[in-house]
Amino acid sequence: MSRTRPEPLPLTLDRIDTPVGQVLLITDAAGAVRALDFHDYEARMMRLLARHCGPFELLPGEAPARVKDAVRAYFDGDRTALGDVMTQTGGTDFQRAVWAALRVIPAGQTRTYAQIAEAAGSPRAVRAAGMANGQNPIALIVPCHRVIGADGTLTGYAGGVERKRWLLAHEAAQSGKKP
Repeated sequence: MSRTRPEPLPLTLDRIDTPVGQVLLITDAAGAVRALDFHDYEARMMRLLARHCGPFELLPGEAPARVKDAVRAYFDGDRTALGDVMTQTGGTDFQRAVWAALRVIPAGQTRTYAQIAEAAGSPRAVRAAGMANGQNPIALIVPCHRVIGADGTLTGYAGGVERKRWLLAHEAAQSGKKP
């Protein structure tokens, strides 16, 4: 019995310049964001994309205007601009629960890994919540940068701790709060 390989999923790669480096924005034919990461983490993003989408074909092009406009608006100071952006990911049920918990953290606020684990329905799974946070393929829209250590420190961020610091300060500045 021969197995046929699934057809690669056609995806579009767009690049957007931001104050903290170029972001890579990957969307599908329906306009859903499949991946978003900073250019210097492209290899990581591609690994996550393959894990969550299976075989894919990446074509350079334009993301839907509403998605690009939302990313630009976020960097221009609209803290809520990314809230309604449609996303599509794979992941386990627990990972998706963690990512859903991340999406409801208000811009300008932070949560600990323990709080995320609890919000995802598994209060004892703090390390697993941290791992799921690190497997998030859609930075900014699924705001993994808003998660901090229990002692308030800026723990690891796939985009780099300095970028995390900038993003939190950017969001806090728009809310009038200190990060």
